[in-house]
Amino acid sequence: MLLFLSQEAEARPRPGAAAAAAGLGPAPGMAVCGEAVGAGSLPSELVVHIFSFLAGPDRLRASAACSHWRECLFYPALWPRLRLSLRVSPAERPRLDFLMRKCGWFVRELRVQFAADNYPGGGGGGGGVCEGAAAAAEGETPLCPRWLDLLRTYLELVLCVLSSVRNNRIQQLFEEILGNSRQLKWLSCGFMLQIVTPTSLSSLSNPIANTMEHLSLLDNHIPGNTTLITAVELERFVNLRSLALDFCDFTAEMARVLADSNHVPLHRLSLLVHKISIMHKSLENMPEDENWKALTRNSTNLRVYIMAFDIKSDDMLRILKPSIPLERIHFDSYITCVSGAVVDLISRQYDKFLTHFILMNDVIDMSGFPDLSDNRNEDPLVLLAWRCTRLSLLAVHGYTVWAHNLIAIARLRGSDLKVLEVTEESIDFDQGELADQDVDPVHNLIEQVSLGLGRPWHAVMDIELLSVFTEPTRHFYREMQSFSEGI
Repeated sequence: MLLFLSQEAEARPRPGAAAAAAGLGPAPGMAVCGEAVGAGSLPSELVVHIFSFLAGPDRLRASAACSHWRECLFYPALWPRLRLSLRVSPAERPRLDFLMRKCGWFVRELRVQFAADNYPGGGGGGGGVCEGAAAAAEGETPLCPRWLDLLRTYLELVLCVLSSVRNNRIQQLFEEILGNSRQLKWLSCGFMLQIVTPTSLSSLSNPIANTMEHLSLLDNHIPGNTTLITAVELERFVNLRSLALDFCDFTAEMARVLADSNHVPLHRLSLLVHKISIMHKSLENMPEDENWKALTRNSTNLRVYIMAFDIKSDDMLRILKPSIPLERIHFDSYITCVSGAVVDLISRQYDKFLTHFILMNDVIDMSGFPDLSDNRNEDPLVLLAWRCTRLSLLAVHGYTVWAHNLIAIARLRGSDLKVLEVTEESIDFDQGELADQDVDPVHNLIEQVSLGLGRPWHAVMDIELLSVFTEPTRHFYREMQSFSEGI
């Protein structure tokens, strides 16, 4: 057991020293379990408190004092982190099973290190095996049986860990938390590896559902047409002020529920439009424009945030109904690019609401970035800056932004455009600007944009320096949180 948790026992203070330093009395008191008054009679809370001052190996030694102390050893707060050092051997499986059974459902940080000297070629006499494995990697000879056995054992150990820290136990714990809640106001569950199921919300009592103010349920891995919440279930949440869902789960019937006079006005609605959802679910049930009109009549202060990930422009043109009070929109893509027609539609329909516009593209195209202004008299991004007078954040990567258009955007919005982020590789210059030997085009761009914004400005040198750069679903979750707070 000691080897599982740490191999630094010699460097740790003795149990007695640690207990004395914590002011918990001398170590000999631990050895008097058989007496009428001794370690075995201490309350569990006090034993756990004593254990909290001890290193992992010392806790294990102290737990051998009596059965009562052994019961206190695996209190969740004592093991927020667990480090395991394993040999790749079937003999480790029972020990690993035991630890995962005890700690797997609550440990927050788990590190597993597999001893290198157990691999073929990792120690003395293993050179021939290692050479055989290298040759197999080049397709010359098959992998040796010993290598395959070790690989199989390694995968079984990894599977043992993974199966212990996910799904059933966490699902059960999550539903127990919901069932025992008495003052829950904010429930936010995003991309939790199928921990939230379509039946999870049934654990909430009606009084709690009736007082809930924020609800977000997001999981792109729910199979088929299954949804995490139905319109019927949503009827219980009459005081909901903020809601975040997958767009394909937000149906016309849900919009009607939220528009009902029995429901308090909704203030924030965050919707994730993901290509995976559209592949497995249908857009046929999405709210029509009349549904949005009814919803905004009941919720006059409603604002909507949409993130579209790899969505075709034709689908976006269907989704973007005129009556959506769209305040923030974020396009992110690895495969599909946004068209100028979509940007133009947004600038015309949502000019009174739009404050945030993010355009990200990581499509690998050797011919260059797509140009939204192709075959157009005016650049759609310039029109966006002109029409949307409340625009305060504009971030672009992976689309061609002409230098003169960037200057125009800065002049149109001025200091009201609090964030203007464009990656350096996205900026292009006209041939006339490059031909002028008397003016450095890059220096002139920086100077003119800075003057337009009324503050120093520079292009973003690296995409990773963009304030919006992160994994798309993670960014959506973070942005949704800030969008919904303080309403």
